[in-house]
Amino acid sequence: MPIALLKDRELISVSGPDAEHFLQNILTTDLDVLAAGEAKPGALLSPQGKILFDFLISRAGEDGFVLDCRTDVADDFVRRLMLYRLRAKVGIAKADQTLVSVAWGSDSIASHSDSTEVSDTRFRDIAVRRRYGSAAEGGDATAWQALRIAHGIAESGSDYALGDVFPHDVLLDETGGIGFKKGCYVGQEVVSRMQHRGTARRRVLIASAQAPLPGPGTELTVAGRPVGALGSTEGTAGLAIARIDRVKAALDSGQPVMAGDVAVTLAIPAWAKFGFRQDAVGAEEA
Repeated sequence: MPIALLKDRELISVSGPDAEHFLQNILTTDLDVLAAGEAKPGALLSPQGKILFDFLISRAGEDGFVLDCRTDVADDFVRRLMLYRLRAKVGIAKADQTLVSVAWGSDSIASHSDSTEVSDTRFRDIAVRRRYGSAAEGGDATAWQALRIAHGIAESGSDYALGDVFPHDVLLDETGGIGFKKGCYVGQEVVSRMQHRGTARRRVLIASAQAPLPGPGTELTVAGRPVGALGSTEGTAGLAIARIDRVKAALDSGQPVMAGDVAVTLAIPAWAKFGFRQDAVGAEEA
């Protein structure tokens, strides 16, 4: 059973009688459909609809939640949450030195009395579990990155910069990270407009090549024109965020997509519902 210790992750605890109402009003995730034992993706957005912080959220006890986020932005995330707290009866704090690990290909990680397990719901056709607490020694971070790439699961830092993308760009609309039936939250108007008008043009795609791919951030071009950029790469496979209308035009015309001097094939993740299109338009992403 593959397992990896995620050294770049940190946990933020949000608890108290007003915790659920507080988070429901600011985050993209619909907490009404968050079951115990699940970790769902989500984001805190700017008023313009761009992702300021991404995370996985799970329930902790009767009136608490755990936000699993990047270590390097955890302090900023806590400060941002505190700005929204106002008079809500909510406690917000980073967890003390809690290890985050992940395992896949089995229904659970070997149980430990001092840890909590949750199911990472972003993955559709393989069981992926996250553990908060004790972690197995060793592990294979490279295999974890390869798994994310194979399943089209993008994360900030590795695949995109915070403040640079809309939730649709990184498939939060497809992975359960956006509650389209919930009430208002920060950035909700932009997200809802993109959903109802079908104006999402940038999407996460799975990249493959006959030669090793260059590193993250490498521009993808068609006939010298930019169409996107690579994110995580592992050998000849990687993730990319690209304009699906420009990729479709390249496919129709037979022009290669290039990452530097490497020809790249771009594919939609098998579980995703969107398709390549040429007629997507939207001022939000111009």
